Amino acid sequence: MTRHVDVLIIGAGLSGIGMACHLTREQTGRSYAILERRTAIGGTWDLFRYPGIRSDSDMFTFGYGFRPWTGTKVLADGPHIRQYVEDTAIEYGVKEHIHFGRKVTTARWSSEAGIWTVEALDEQTGATETFTSNFLAGCTGYYDYDNGYRPEFPGEADFGGQIVHPQHWPEDLDYRGKRVVVIGSGATAITLIPAMSKDAAHVTMLQRSPTYITALPADDPVAVGMKAARIPAKVAYRVGRARNIALQRASFQLSRTNPGASRKVLLSAVRMWLGPNIDMRHFTPSYDPWDQRLCVVPNGDLFKVLRSGKASIVTDRIETFTETGIRLASGEELAADIVISATGLRVQMLGGATLELDGQPVVTRDRVVYKGAMLDSVPNAVMVLGYTNASWTLKADLAAEYFCRVLNHMKSHGYTKMVAVAEEGDRSADSVMGGALSSGYIQRGDAVMPRQGTRGPWQVINNYFRDRKMLRKEPIEDGVLTFTRAAADTEDRPLAATRTA
Repeated sequence: MTRHVDVLIIGAGLSGIGMACHLTREQTGRSYAILERRTAIGGTWDLFRYPGIRSDSDMFTFGYGFRPWTGTKVLADGPHIRQYVEDTAIEYGVKEHIHFGRKVTTARWSSEAGIWTVEALDEQTGATETFTSNFLAGCTGYYDYDNGYRPEFPGEADFGGQIVHPQHWPEDLDYRGKRVVVIGSGATAITLIPAMSKDAAHVTMLQRSPTYITALPADDPVAVGMKAARIPAKVAYRVGRARNIALQRASFQLSRTNPGASRKVLLSAVRMWLGPNIDMRHFTPSYDPWDQRLCVVPNGDLFKVLRSGKASIVTDRIETFTETGIRLASGEELAADIVISATGLRVQMLGGATLELDGQPVVTRDRVVYKGAMLDSVPNAVMVLGYTNASWTLKADLAAEYFCRVLNHMKSHGYTKMVAVAEEGDRSADSVMGGALSSGYIQRGDAVMPRQGTRGPWQVINNYFRDRKMLRKEPIEDGVLTFTRAAADTEDRPLAATRTA
């Protein structure tokens, strides 16, 4: 049986749940369904279960704009974030619209019918199900959930211990009293080190090159103060959110316009945390601040375990694994019972599904993104990609609001199709993220990520204030996003889901 809805959302993580809530909040009157491969809400926050898993953005901006985060923690842990997303879904009646355990394999647009046809595999039964919709919303993020980035290390077959990737953390992994080496220097590695050092005999952070790391208070002092003063949660959230958005942008702008000053401030703070006995070369990157994403540690927890001796840091290259650990290019050997390969992520679009237009495959790398939310020449579809230099949710919220504006505009004018078509000069050689950051996962994702634009609405500049004005206020009909009406009435298509408003 084919099921039809107005809007089909792929993904029930932070972006997908937010999109569904906005469809209701903006009174679009559109029916919707969500296809989610996992068996629970949460997306990335349901997938990652390694010790200490937490956000790397402050919760005032990582939470939804329309639903306050009421905790005082600057960086929240994974279980609390997952619960926040689920509670939001329950509050807005989203859960009843989710089809769990469905892996989307193909999404096909038919110009003749004016609809999307999506095939999804029920991974429990092996059956293929078909859904149709007037609009498609890709809310899967860009991580490959099946495969993290895991390089093959020389000699690893000789290693007598266990090698683990954080994306596939074994529930029964016992590292108590064990010697652990964590390979990596990004957000995952700096989270694992203090969390595992509580029970491990010793944890060593092995990095090829340093990353900029800054410490923030574990609890937001302003949030704590407003809570003590009994300021209403919604007011406190709005104030804290506005403040942190401005601080994020100011910090980023300082890094881009005066990298020398930014570098000095960041490294001076690290030096104060570490004291005189730890070599600063392990924390002094060769690149400028915000060429890669800035890593954050609450209350300096990483620096504290390094100073205590429970953990150590080594900057070197791996020559080979041995039976008892890792031999480095310098000749030093690191003894290990367990090695954690916190080496990053693989990138894919739309959860790995195939995208087709009238029988022709869509190569996402050949497309440019309109207003950071739509692929050129792909009708009736939105794709949510969050910020690389700020909280993901800031952009996800704006993209969902904009999509709802477009839907309401179409309804009021009787339009059935919308599409943005780029000209050849609108495409640049960079991906939508490649021009912003040089992180490894972004460079690896260049093969699949859409292209960066060269001008106007095709240019992705990761600026919340610019995007807020563009997506909330600027005219919808701008000469680039075009609309058409169906030649024939299509109201006889069945609607299987309850209307959202």
